[in-house]
Amino acid sequence: MTFIAALGLFLLSFHRKEYQQLLQVPARQTGVLSCAVVLTLLWQIKAGILPELNIHILGITAVTLILGWRLGALSATLACLVHSYFSTFTLVEFGNFWLFTALFPVYLSYGLFALCYHHLPRHFFVYIFVCAFIFAGTVGCLKILLSAFYYYAIDAYTWYQLADNYLHFAVIMWFPEAMLNGMAITLLITYRPHWVKTFFDREYLDK
Repeated sequence: MTFIAALGLFLLSFHRKEYQQLLQVPARQTGVLSCAVVLTLLWQIKAGILPELNIHILGITAVTLILGWRLGALSATLACLVHSYFSTFTLVEFGNFWLFTALFPVYLSYGLFALCYHHLPRHFFVYIFVCAFIFAGTVGCLKILLSAFYYYAIDAYTWYQLADNYLHFAVIMWFPEAMLNGMAITLLITYRPHWVKTFFDREYLDK
């Protein structure tokens, strides 16, 4: 079920023009692959008590801001495929990982960015502290909450097990998730702003 949902979300991100440009521009290919490699490395550094409910930094918010949601979904999917090569995933486990670790965070990150873009002042510090820092931590927490609700709904774990061994990590992981994503975006928009697709110089700097 989760594999079908993840596949549907990934196909929703497919856009012919976007992929044509990706094939024609080597720099974009490098960006997508580089982000996939970084995500794979981040996801290898993990901890956890309950099977399938590992704790690790996502890094998805920064990737989504850099590539946009369509290519962000592609990069995260590539990272999932590489990560599964080093793991012993069944199809169901891969679907869970793909959905909750990659695609849901991409859509959440871009949705929050869109809300910020349309409803908050378009300012350099708003982009850094809200879009990159606060939203990254929020997405990391929401990923943990959504995963917990899913595994509770399918009776894989009791609510006591989840609350005692998994949910409290949402509070612990908020700051490192926010810090890593925020620092990455800060460095990029300072030294390589043209690499960040969602950062527009005229709107965020001409204030």
